[in-house]
Amino acid sequence: MSQPPVPPPYQPPTPPTQPPAYQPPAPQAPAYQPPAPQVAPQPTPAPDPSTGWLQLTLQGNVMTSGLIPPTVRINGYQVPTRYGLNTIPLPAGRWHVDVHGQWLRTYGQAALDVDLAPGQQVPVFYAMPYHQFTTGSIGFEKQKRKGVWFVFALVAFLVVLVALMVLAALL
Repeated sequence: MSQPPVPPPYQPPTPPTQPPAYQPPAPQAPAYQPPAPQVAPQPTPAPDPSTGWLQLTLQGNVMTSGLIPPTVRINGYQVPTRYGLNTIPLPAGRWHVDVHGQWLRTYGQAALDVDLAPGQQVPVFYAMPYHQFTTGSIGFEKQKRKGVWFVFALVAFLVVLVALMVLAALL
């Protein structure tokens, strides 16, 4: 009888070969860039002496007044604004400022005529109402928001309604 073949002696497996480590590309000479043309600095234009500035402050912020800032129109043309101070340069003269909010419907309408003299800065303040069922407040001094009593009455009504429902459930 023949004997089974003898297995070869144990040899540890060879580790797999790894790809070479990343080598950054060799630095290259910078590409030719033509020299920048020499331009004389432009003088800052002098402000137009017949210009005035409307300093419109939209009182509140996105947490207290609404996610969408009010729409502002000056003489019928919409002006981009944000909450806080908006400085709008305008030629001297009379300007009609119209402001309103928009959510499910247009609300908080308020308008004011402003006379601007050359070089004058006129502060105007607008406050949105607490709810959509009344007008906004606009004027030359900081404004109070309308509709706070309506909100208090609505909250009180809801508290009384919940208290009555709890009371009815206990009886």
